[in-house]
Amino acid sequence: MRKNSIKNTRINGEVLRELSNIIRGEIKDPRINPMTSVVTVEVAPDLKTCKAYISVLGDEESQQATLAGLKSAEGFIRSKLAKTINLRKTPEIKFILDQSIEYGVKMSKMIDDVTKDIEE
Repeated sequence: MRKNSIKNTRINGEVLRELSNIIRGEIKDPRINPMTSVVTVEVAPDLKTCKAYISVLGDEESQQATLAGLKSAEGFIRSKLAKTINLRKTPEIKFILDQSIEYGVKMSKMIDDVTKDIEE
């Protein structure tokens, strides 16, 4: 199976959906920010590993606490994923903090500030 095949794309979408449901509804860790979203998921073609890019709305301390909470709940998340998704192997999940949304908001604010000065 190639990395960008239709089958791999469908698996990525299904893992993304189920991972979002598990993080939002089933994890009771107080370190995990309620404004945590799964941006994208990349499952390796051999189904052994999975990179989950997450975005956390909050300060740096909240982001690091959420990442620590997700890493500690990795086994629970993997077992829930195995029960809901019928795959040959359940991938090992690696959580990566994605700051692209935060970067986009910051750049948009900077552009608005610059254009506001021009209009005046």
